[in-house]
Amino acid sequence: MLCRTASDLYWVSRHMERAENTARLVDLALRIAMLPERYDRGKSEAAPWRRALDALGTGGHYTATYGTIEPEGVLRHFLLSPENPSSIQNCLRAARENARAQRGAITAEMYEDLNASWLEIRSRTWAGVRSDGISSIVEWVKSRSASFRGVTIGTLGRGEAYQFLQLGAFVERSDWAIRLLDVVGSDGEIDESGEARDAAEYFQWSALLQSQSAFETYRRLYRESVTPRSVTDLMLLRDVNPRSLQTCLNTLHEVLRAMTGGESQEVVRLAGALSAQTRYARIDDIIAHGLEPHLQATLSRLAELGEAIHAQFMVSLDAGHGQSQAQG
Repeated sequence: MLCRTASDLYWVSRHMERAENTARLVDLALRIAMLPERYDRGKSEAAPWRRALDALGTGGHYTATYGTIEPEGVLRHFLLSPENPSSIQNCLRAARENARAQRGAITAEMYEDLNASWLEIRSRTWAGVRSDGISSIVEWVKSRSASFRGVTIGTLGRGEAYQFLQLGAFVERSDWAIRLLDVVGSDGEIDESGEARDAAEYFQWSALLQSQSAFETYRRLYRESVTPRSVTDLMLLRDVNPRSLQTCLNTLHEVLRAMTGGESQEVVRLAGALSAQTRYARIDDIIAHGLEPHLQATLSRLAELGEAIHAQFMVSLDAGHGQSQAQG
């Protein structure tokens, strides 16, 4: 497969996954912002939105560009802003454009599904979004992402195109598994007991589960009240959770092994090492050494894997194209 084709397919699924996870981030910040003021430990209304921006590493850029952080501005930035390359609108546009460039490599149903998503988000105005409610567009984005996954699984042959789509989706989902956990985990180290220290902390960790559609899985697996220790365990180390870091890394390793024919190449080694680290990690050790350093170290290793994937499969691309996709 040509490097350009591989890159476009890889980024189709990355952009769709990014749009969905941005919607889940908005959902999480909205839930935390609903926390009654008396439980908010003196923080301002903007606190959850600042943490959402910081989790993406864009807090400083946002304040330098727009000034004060306030909910309305951050929501527009995440949802419809043409200036934000990772806004949901821009992600859907980029996914559709990448797919249009490679229509011969995907099915007609896949392109039609992406095109329908783009045409609908393009027609939406901020006034309309506010009128319908933010939760409405969050659910719409999640349903459009699920629709694309479904039509891909149901119509695309299991060849190289499918592998590159899988690769992009699980690289992006791994990255977000860490960032979304960081929105809540960065609010202070987890208590050694693993229990929530107060009602605010209990509410925030519950909001994380709900935003990840993982509340029912948590209840079935732990059969206890929501605790920071168990939520972190579910989000990082449990393969029963389809959005956990371990599930994503295991899938990445399997996809890369299939793509390289089982040869011991650098991308396979990096993916395998990350997968093994997560598979054999102990939640008590992570908490004892600090959740935030663990998340940042894992994020760094994941970025290294992403660079190795580009070097392995997309080296002939010009640097400008690859960089703009990475930022988008």
